[in-house]
Amino acid sequence: MATTNDLKNGMVLNLDGQLWTVTEFQHVKPGKGGAFVRTTLKNVLSGKVVDKTFNAGTKVETANVDKRSMTYLYKDGADFVFMDGDTFDQIPVPAQTLGGGADYLLENTEVTVAMHDSNPLYVELPVTMELVVEHTDPGLQGDRSTGGTKPATLETGAQIQVPLFISTGEKLKVDTRDGRYLGRAN
Repeated sequence: MATTNDLKNGMVLNLDGQLWTVTEFQHVKPGKGGAFVRTTLKNVLSGKVVDKTFNAGTKVETANVDKRSMTYLYKDGADFVFMDGDTFDQIPVPAQTLGGGADYLLENTEVTVAMHDSNPLYVELPVTMELVVEHTDPGLQGDRSTGGTKPATLETGAQIQVPLFISTGEKLKVDTRDGRYLGRAN
């Protein structure tokens, strides 16, 4: 338990059986009446964002969220199996928990897995991944101009848009948050 005076960004609260991350908070002391705390909360599982106001000093239940560095091993049916580097425990994570990040996940990738009561809540991938282009249509002479894009399939099976001059077999940097092409990898 903590009071609203102890709130910090990134803190996870347990409100009505759901886990919420504090993304923003502001202590407000109006000229008249009691002080209060205005917060912006993000649901850990669904990503829904809500604004909630608490009276100052109100007790709120905090949730213990354990973030661990883990390595992605392999896919087993609908689950992705990760290994804790310290304990060597293997933990299956459902595909819906991983979300869109599954499109950019290669074996032996180091990720951060957030756990609560030994249940995986979400997986944080590195912001950029270096992936090889499995297939893209060849560029034509004169396709060197800026601005044009074409679809490319990466080694993980993800489809992204790349500039016209990219060819099959090249290694690219990709933003795992939105699947944007960031450039060629060294």
